[in-house]
Amino acid sequence: MTDNTPATNTAALNTFNFPTYTSFPPFYTLQPNFTTRARQLELWSSLITSYCTHYRIFRLSFSSLPTDLFSNPTIHRSLKPADIRIVLDYMSKPENGPRIEWTASTVKGEQSSSCYVFWKTANEWADMIYDWVDETGQKGAVLTIYELREGDAVRNQSWREMDEGMLKRVLSVLVKRGKAQIFGQDDNAGVKFF
Repeated sequence: MTDNTPATNTAALNTFNFPTYTSFPPFYTLQPNFTTRARQLELWSSLITSYCTHYRIFRLSFSSLPTDLFSNPTIHRSLKPADIRIVLDYMSKPENGPRIEWTASTVKGEQSSSCYVFWKTANEWADMIYDWVDETGQKGAVLTIYELREGDAVRNQSWREMDEGMLKRVLSVLVKRGKAQIFGQDDNAGVKFF
């Protein structure tokens, strides 16, 4: 997926069950106490990862964040945009997963306004794709990026409709391991698995 719009599947048709701590007003204000803030950031990280897993969101963009993820209208509370960035920056640190990877900024000198959400690590995704390639006898074959994202053969795979940039990032893990090679550019890109 190229944005944060939930995919149409069984999980997306079910409402996400928010944890009870999201009904606690102070959760939406980053706390000054170091220990409290550390726990709060862990909870936000867990919430974002669970939410994105449930709705199969592979990329978040500040221009179109899911409103229900960062606010609770019942208690009239929302996390401020600057605090959302702090939470996502926390999630991008290696010691925290990383569960977020910022995409390249479209404007030179500015911070990125979108990020990939790794509800599985890049290594875990790479392992899953490679296992599927092995199990389906695709070693030695060249598959297009389109086939890996949207083809009939991946209909029931959890990476189906993964953001193309994120998929290429995951495939680069296999390239570094010597298990794949990417040919071509953009829409015409193909991947050969070894």
